[in-house]
Amino acid sequence: MKKKIPLREIALISVMSAAVYATSAFLQISIPTPITATRLHMGNVMCLLSGMLLGAWQGGLAAGIGSIFFDLTNPAYVSSAPFTFLFKFLMAWLCGKITAKSRPKQNRFLLGATSGSVLYVTLYLSKNFITHRFVLRLPLSAVWLTTSQKAIVSCINAVIAVCVAVPLGLSLQPIVRRLYRSGR
Repeated sequence: MKKKIPLREIALISVMSAAVYATSAFLQISIPTPITATRLHMGNVMCLLSGMLLGAWQGGLAAGIGSIFFDLTNPAYVSSAPFTFLFKFLMAWLCGKITAKSRPKQNRFLLGATSGSVLYVTLYLSKNFITHRFVLRLPLSAVWLTTSQKAIVSCINAVIAVCVAVPLGLSLQPIVRRLYRSGR
C-alpha cells in the first residue's frame, strides 16, 4: 500500500522551496575579490528553516528544490545544480533530524542549524577544492587561495544563517505545527 503525501505537506514544501529560491536570488550581496566574485545571501537561512519547520525529508526537499531552481535560472551556476541540490538537501535534512530530537528546544535548534551549516560549508569547500585541483588542474597555491577566500565568505554566510534561522524557527514552529494538526 502506497503512502500518500497530504496536500498541505506538498503546499508547505512548495512555499519553503519558493522562499529558498527568492532569498537566494533576491536577498544577496555580491563581493568582488581579486580572484572571483563571491556573494552573501539569505538562501541558507531558508534552507535551515525548512529543516526546522518541515522536518528532515520535507525540509531537505524544499531546500534542494529551491536551490536547484536558483542554479538552473542562473547561467553561472547551472553546472553545479546537482551538487547544490544534494548539499542543500543534506544541510536541511541534518538540521531537521537534530531539531526533531531531544530537549531543550533552543539548544537543539542551535545545534541543528550549526550542524547543518557546518556540513554544507564542508561539502561546498571540498567540492570547490576537488574541482579546482583535479578537474581544472590549477596549481595548489591557486586552489588554496580560492578555497580560503570562499571559506571566509561561506563561514560568514553560515553564521548569519544560524543567527537568523534559529529565532525564526523557534517563533514559526508552533504555527506550522498547528497547521499540520488542524489540517487547514
